[in-house]
Parts: sequence; C-alpha cells; structure tokens
Amino acid sequence: MRHGKKFNHLGRTASHRKAMLSNMATSLILHKRISTTLAKAKELKKHVEPLITRAKEDTTHNRRIAFSFLQSKEAIKALFGEISEKVGTRPGGYTRIIKTGFRLGDNAEMCIIELVDFNELMLKEAKPAKKTTRRSRRGSGASKAEGTDASTEAKSSDAEESKDENKSE
Repeated sequence: MRHGKKFNHLGRTASHRKAMLSNMATSLILHKRISTTLAKAKELKKHVEPLITRAKEDTTHNRRIAFSFLQSKEAIKALFGEISEKVGTRPGGYTRIIKTGFRLGDNAEMCIIELVDFNELMLKEAKPAKKTTRRSRRGSGASKAEGTDASTEAKSSDAEESKDENKSE
C-alpha cells in the first residue's frame, strides 16, 4: 500500500537524497542542462522549480532559503542573476524533460532535463509557426471549379493560337 507516499524516495536515505538533489539542482542551474534518469529528473523538477519562482523576487530572505537548498554561492549568483532575468515573465514551467532512451548497463530510462528559456535551438524552431488554413469539405468545390474552368480556357486558347499560326504558314 502507498499510504502517505508523496514522492519518490529513489532508493536512498533522506540525507543522501537531499544531498543528491542539491548537487543536481546546482549542476542544472550552472550548466542549464543535465542528463540523468527519468525518475531523478522528475524529482529534481519538483525541487528546482520553487527555487526559480523564489528567484524572481530578489530579497535577502529568498536568497537564504535558496542557499539552504543549494549550498553553492555560484549557483545562487546564477539563479538570482541571469536565470531570474530570463524567467521573470514566465508564470511557471521553467524546466523541460526530454527522454533520450535507455541506459546500456541497467536499461534505466534516461533523459535530459533543461531550463526552458536557455535552449536557443528550440526557441528558434518555435518562432516560425506555419499559418494553418481552415479546410472544409464544402468550401473548396467552388474555387476548384473556377480554377479548372480558367485553366481549360487558357489551354484551349493556346491551342487555337497555335492552330492559327500553323494555318497562316
């Protein structure tokens, strides 16, 4: 039974789990993208996103709370500096998990977890969205009929002109 099981314990003691998530969060903040297992990435997402939300408001209290989770001055500088600038207007959803396949040794499902606003390739691809036109079964008949009439008229007039040229010669 799973009574009261709110999160994945990841097969570790509480202190080991806390240290591991702290190290992974620091790496994610500093490098903007890390590769890990899917289970760890899902737990890391729950651990990092509240910190990024706190970083939007740069107060001493928020810095101290973030430092209690991360234990890294460099990560705090990056979090309250460049990361808070980029995500300032975003209401949530600061990380993205991309599945990459299975690990060779133990077949664990691997993924990449990254900060959304820092992947320049995906930002460029997202911008040129194609215009979608509304299609219906009924609306296209009239325009096609007119188009076919015009094309057959153009073909027939070309044929008549070529016949006239042949007769005159």
